[in-house]
Amino acid sequence: MQSYSRLNNLVGWLVFAIATIVYLLTLEPTASFWDCGEFIACSYKLLVPHPPGAPTFLLLGRLFSLLSFGDVTKVSVLVNTLSALSSSFTVLFLFWIITMLAKKLVLHRPGLHDDRALEPTFGQSLLILGAGAVGALAYAFSDSFWFNAEEAEVYAMSSLCTAVVVWLMLKWENRADEADSDRWLVLIAYVIGLSIGVHLLNLLAIPALGFIYYYRRTQNPTALGGIITLVVSSVIVGLILAGIIPGLPTLAGAFEVFFVNSVGLPFNYGLVIFLLLFVALIWFGFRLSFQRRSRLLNTVMLSFVFILIGYSSYLIVPIRSSYHPTINENDPEDVLSFVSYLKREQYGDRPLLYGPQFNAQPIAQEDGAPRYVRQGDKYVVAEYRPVLQYNPEDKMLLPRLYSNDPLHLYNYKKWVDIQEGVKPTMGQNLSFLTKYQMGHMFWRYFMWNYVGREGDIQQSGILWGSGNGAGLPERVADSPARNAFFALPLLLGVLGLFFHARRDGRNAFIVGLLFLFTGLAIVIYLNQPPIEPRERDYTFAGATFAFAIWIGLGVLALAELLEKVVKSDTARAGVVTALGLVVPGLMVTQGWDDHDRSNRYNSIDSAKNLLNSCAPNAILFTNGDNDTFPLWYAQEVEGIRTDVRVAVLSYLNTDWYIDQMKRRAYKSQPLPISMQNGNYKQGTNDYLPYAENPSVKEVNVQEFMQLVNQNSPLLQVSYGDGSKSLLSFPTRNFYLPVDTAAVEKLGIIPAERRKQLVPRMEWQVGKSAIEKKSLVILDILATNNWQRPVYFSSTVDSRDFMGLQPYFQLEGMAYRILPAKDPNFDPKGGSEEGYIAQNLMYDNLMKKFAFRGLDNANIFYDENNLRFPANYRDKFARLADALLASGDKTRAKQVIDKCFEVMPDKAIPYDYYVPQFIPALVAVGEQQRANEIMDTMTGRAERALAYYSTHNQALFDQEFQTYLLGLNSIGRAADAIGDQKRATRALTLLQQYYR
Repeated sequence: MQSYSRLNNLVGWLVFAIATIVYLLTLEPTASFWDCGEFIACSYKLLVPHPPGAPTFLLLGRLFSLLSFGDVTKVSVLVNTLSALSSSFTVLFLFWIITMLAKKLVLHRPGLHDDRALEPTFGQSLLILGAGAVGALAYAFSDSFWFNAEEAEVYAMSSLCTAVVVWLMLKWENRADEADSDRWLVLIAYVIGLSIGVHLLNLLAIPALGFIYYYRRTQNPTALGGIITLVVSSVIVGLILAGIIPGLPTLAGAFEVFFVNSVGLPFNYGLVIFLLLFVALIWFGFRLSFQRRSRLLNTVMLSFVFILIGYSSYLIVPIRSSYHPTINENDPEDVLSFVSYLKREQYGDRPLLYGPQFNAQPIAQEDGAPRYVRQGDKYVVAEYRPVLQYNPEDKMLLPRLYSNDPLHLYNYKKWVDIQEGVKPTMGQNLSFLTKYQMGHMFWRYFMWNYVGREGDIQQSGILWGSGNGAGLPERVADSPARNAFFALPLLLGVLGLFFHARRDGRNAFIVGLLFLFTGLAIVIYLNQPPIEPRERDYTFAGATFAFAIWIGLGVLALAELLEKVVKSDTARAGVVTALGLVVPGLMVTQGWDDHDRSNRYNSIDSAKNLLNSCAPNAILFTNGDNDTFPLWYAQEVEGIRTDVRVAVLSYLNTDWYIDQMKRRAYKSQPLPISMQNGNYKQGTNDYLPYAENPSVKEVNVQEFMQLVNQNSPLLQVSYGDGSKSLLSFPTRNFYLPVDTAAVEKLGIIPAERRKQLVPRMEWQVGKSAIEKKSLVILDILATNNWQRPVYFSSTVDSRDFMGLQPYFQLEGMAYRILPAKDPNFDPKGGSEEGYIAQNLMYDNLMKKFAFRGLDNANIFYDENNLRFPANYRDKFARLADALLASGDKTRAKQVIDKCFEVMPDKAIPYDYYVPQFIPALVAVGEQQRANEIMDTMTGRAERALAYYSTHNQALFDQEFQTYLLGLNSIGRAADAIGDQKRATRALTLLQQYYR
């Protein structure tokens, strides 16, 4: 036994080392896009990220960040390394899980028995360890898991928690007859508690663990017992999800409100009373277990307490929030706001088992749960969360077609033949569930990992064959993410599944249950909408984990098939292990180029370039996620341009965020917002409808904000029964008086634009309602008096510009608002937004901005990473055009050359903005390059449109439209330079496919 045990440990750590080396070699050195920048920043300074937070991850990330020893540029690498090591430890525990299951099969000890005393022969040991290595490495190099291993996200650590609890349960199963075996169950409870502070996906392993417990403790399991086990384990999941996580803080909040409002105690005394009662109940439970000598009750109580100990990592959220850190999402500093944070109330909810279908119209609105805030020495109701009521006939079971968002309705029709105004049938409802939610959003992702992936374009399908790119668009055919596994991992896993089911049905059922609950059950729970901003394959890493167990056991199945051909156990084990290792070997070679992020700096450079587009002490309005999180990383971790105050537009619709903007942050003074909390608290001025008053032709922004601050009856309108009045705006025409002498004294208007300085800014708000975020923008314009520069990121949706485009000045990657009217701006959309500040933009684009790695064809840039380079090209083209218009051909050529030098086609393929360069290229004597661009892009469009028009075009309508727009741009550019042949080719192709 000692020999096998040593080998099992040795090979396991060898597999761990292989995975770790691969992950560290391909690790992203900075903050990736999406949530990674936020998580790194919040780990580094223990800040409060978006709900429901991930305190366990943040605490460990903080420990890793300390290893930077003051070198802030190493923080991102170290927190990313936390994910890498979490992933490689997951692989290690998966190896040991497979070897534990494989040992029972090889030694012909199926079922759940203590096999520790049995020593396999060397041949048997080789076979068991080979199975573990093949399965563990296959999972290590699966697409989704490898992706999670290289960035500071919670999914790698979530997978580790799942692996640890399954491994611990199998360890308990081998020791269940020992007197102290229940300590393993308590340890499992602690890991589950810790996992709550990472991600809730780990809880879905509990039903599988329940069956391990049931089979081990029951002599003769029955179907009824299995059903009871499934129900009980599902109830445990529900109790943790609803009872412990939000339930206990909710109950504590109820105590707090009661004892403060009804009894008159000071703040937090109700919470203290709740904690005392709660601790007393726990003590009573333990005492009862001792009195009755109940081992089961004592184990349950210990497990409950250790779940709470693990869950206590969440205490960091209100503790840190109470110090008002610079990132403090939802401001959950007291028990009541903490409950809202845990429940993710800001994101709304989706119907799960019963609810309205997409055509349902609400018939009433009722007050839901109250939201309390502190006022004086009491808690007062700030608002009641609205609950919409629907007719019963407009509701249905398991509503999958539930959203009435126009974009969602458009995409529903890609999957199901539905009609607006007609209630969907249950058949249509289930068709969407099976085709889209299960088929497209689960099985497609699953097959990516173990069959092959067509490419990195969103909605990319499964690659079943060799990966031959004949006839495919270049963007797909040449994508490093086009990985062909020839379905070998899937075939080996299916072989292992049948072998496992035949030889050890109970354990096969447990693995299947793990697969089901971490895969298809999540599909039911999430009820995903018909379109997502990005691929969501990371959600189902638990299912690919479970299947990897069967990939490992597939090696045993191969050994059984070769039993009559290769007689020697050792030789047979060596042969099948070698054959099995072909699978992870193929996966790592195919996946290396698209998972290697070792030289990718695009995200942090995009953040630095945006910040460096701004003048000192600026206010910068941005979108969320990819626009903002890299900025947070740059400022919080590397300390870049902390004088710039980043204001996230979507967050400006909340009172807590506006409160934060009114506080100082590093070098940035509070934002100049005149509104007091009473004017923007949730439920107040969430939106101001347009209520036309013919007698009011235009409105002064400064006077308008004064009326808003006074809650003036002049702006109030009533709807419905008139029980509630809303502030409104009486005209879409706004103006802002400008003290031109003071502005000239500030020196913010470039010398060449002084004639464009206006004594009054005039613009039209084209919206039917002004959201709170727009009200804040108006307030800043009215209050700031041009003391601080105000910018919009160039990636902000133009609908949020509020009609201010005539006063935009483009200075890099951001538009500055100035009281100087652009004489070239066409309100009908015939011109680009923003006057080009040529010297500023030239200095930024040519000298200040960083474009690291964008010229390297060996670095893989996926769809998300290609968006910012496209934005760069747009700005280079606009600057080149402006320089040419002013007669500066020399600098225009320098700008064009710089653009194609730092972003050549071989590294960053030509995009929609590139045709803008064609007239400029001809003007500077680069006719050959212009021709090459037109021919290359037209050829690519022709190939892509021919493919997409015959291959599920509905899924790729965005790509289809992009190529059509590109052809239109090429046609117009060719026509502008007098190249009728190329113009005719592009426009003819456009007309062929345009609908």
